[in-house]
Amino acid sequence: MALINKIREKSGWAVGAIAIGLGIFVVGGDLLGPNSRLLGNDANEIGEIAGETIEYQEFDEIFQQMKTNYENQSGRAANEGELAMMREQAWNQLIFKIALEKEYERLGIEVSEEELADMVQGNNIHPAVKQAFTNPQTGEFDRAQVVQYLQNMDQMGPEARPMWANFEQGVISDRIRTKYNSLLSKSVYVTTAEAKNFFNAQNAVASVKVLYVPYFTISDSAVKVTDAQLQDFYNRNKELYKVEDGRNIEFVTVPVAASQEDNKSYEEEMASAAKQFATATNDSAFVNANSDVPYNGTYLTPGELPEQLRSVTLEEGKVYGPYTTPENYSLYKVLDVKDGGKSAAKASHILIKPENDTPEAKAAAKTKATDVLNQIKKGADFAQMAAQHGTDGTASVGGDLGWFQSGQMVPAFEKAVFGASSAGLLPELVETDYGYHIVKITAPKTSRSYKIAAIERAIEPSETTRDAAYAVADELSGTSGNLEEFRANVAKNKALVKQEVKEIGKNNIIAGNLSNARELVRWTYAKDTEVGDVSPVFEIDDQFVVAVLTGKREKGYAKVEDIKDELTAAVRNELKGKQIIEKIQKTKGNVDQMAAAYGPDAMVRTADDVTFAAGTIPGIGLEPVAVGKTFGLKPGGRTAPFEGNGGVIVVELANVTKAPEVKDLSGVKQQLVNMRSANTESQAFEAIKEKANITDNRVRFF
Repeated sequence: MALINKIREKSGWAVGAIAIGLGIFVVGGDLLGPNSRLLGNDANEIGEIAGETIEYQEFDEIFQQMKTNYENQSGRAANEGELAMMREQAWNQLIFKIALEKEYERLGIEVSEEELADMVQGNNIHPAVKQAFTNPQTGEFDRAQVVQYLQNMDQMGPEARPMWANFEQGVISDRIRTKYNSLLSKSVYVTTAEAKNFFNAQNAVASVKVLYVPYFTISDSAVKVTDAQLQDFYNRNKELYKVEDGRNIEFVTVPVAASQEDNKSYEEEMASAAKQFATATNDSAFVNANSDVPYNGTYLTPGELPEQLRSVTLEEGKVYGPYTTPENYSLYKVLDVKDGGKSAAKASHILIKPENDTPEAKAAAKTKATDVLNQIKKGADFAQMAAQHGTDGTASVGGDLGWFQSGQMVPAFEKAVFGASSAGLLPELVETDYGYHIVKITAPKTSRSYKIAAIERAIEPSETTRDAAYAVADELSGTSGNLEEFRANVAKNKALVKQEVKEIGKNNIIAGNLSNARELVRWTYAKDTEVGDVSPVFEIDDQFVVAVLTGKREKGYAKVEDIKDELTAAVRNELKGKQIIEKIQKTKGNVDQMAAAYGPDAMVRTADDVTFAAGTIPGIGLEPVAVGKTFGLKPGGRTAPFEGNGGVIVVELANVTKAPEVKDLSGVKQQLVNMRSANTESQAFEAIKEKANITDNRVRFF
């Protein structure tokens, strides 16, 4: 039975093997990103990949198996964020399966029956088979166990053979992918010239002097940008403005929080519970009947007690509370008090660290610590002195170390604290490897522990409060027929604050600061939702949300009006650059003379360690064009002024220290091969995905 369970687990691996393989180029929760169009009339069609229609059932089978495997392994139900991740993995697995399998077929990559047998029970066992059939006693792979399993498969029940077939298919898929990746990596070739150029780019160093005039030295208001200039810049740089599907919204939230009446009701309820708790004869049953958190009868040291009880003298049988926070109410009953447990103490300290390990530094630290100790003895406030002189993280909290048990501190410090019989300032410094400590005992050592019964109740809004919040959101939604009415209604209600989110992706589960906003996102992509439409009321976490769709963006190239601010900033810098260049060209001499003639806005920076590979100039930043021009100069040469990333630049080359001569470039070649090979799989997949003409209709289903 244990072996069947292992195969069951590994059959889950079979489904996930491809998704794991995708991990090298899949990033975060946005594994694919919105890359689709909402077309197609088939209600069950979830998308299309490389000309093949994907039915919802096909997708859901993969997703459900991933979900089952995950929940079996984690021992809990997947949350919405995890489900969204699994949907992305399932979708990417389909892309991998369909688009890449076409490449496998075209290249003739396959796994023969003989090769499969060799991976399962031959000389080259696949890692998944090894893991499934490892002898738990010896920790070694047991080939005989594989053979026995295959021979007895028909006696293991109807699910055994399909499970094995699924597992086997995963092994085959993984081997095919490995072959394909190997084929790609083996295709990488680096010439001697490439290796030499790479080595020189890393090791040749230039010393430069740079004239730099930032664009911001000219006021934005001094540069007028026309629509014609925006369009011209866009036309020249159109490829920079490729976009995916996106939606823009404005929205308001109506929080659902407990009202004053709700809090009063909780106070009355907890006050009544406190009286009953005091006379209860079965404390564990009373807690389980009245608390959100089940009874826990473990003994707690003073440092483990709830914060509210740490400064109270606790008595057996007494009820403490109720205590209130914005989130909950709590009651505590002391069931038992006992001595003889592990000792604990509470202390504060001021640590004076030596600047180094020399005797002189240690002596100076000790002198300072002694002076601080004497000031405290004369009445100086310990916490203030800790904040002023402490040299560790406790300085910001007045030196407070809180409660700690014996064995947690270094021996010398612990001996001093646990050797004290009463609270108060220790008269002598305590020296440890960290430095000199001024110690104040705030609670002397104790071996006492307490059994506490706790009733904790979360403060939740009542149905009346929820209904009132919903009514506000529902009225806004019902009385707003378009964007203008939505904005006007929000303006009338001073309690509502309008927020905006742009470029919401089709498969997002987050919209701005709204988490778990999947249903809202789906609404923005619904076929019948138009710009200006106001949403119904959505309940997202602990608030009601009403939104209005303010913009749609389809996959392709961004519209000029949609990126006007971005284009305006780019064109404005371009125009500023021309003005700056024109002014610099009227100056003469070297960069120092040019800067002096230009005026105070011109800066001169010197850099002695500029490399071609880095693409940066220290003191200025990332300026690859400037670096490229630098290595095209001869010593003493100077560029004409040109537009850089952050401003106009003139580079003057002082000298170049050439890279050392290397006779054997084999190591450099291998470095380049490794670098390029590492990216071949992801680059190939992205290229194949781009050509697969993917239609993603998942937003119609979830």
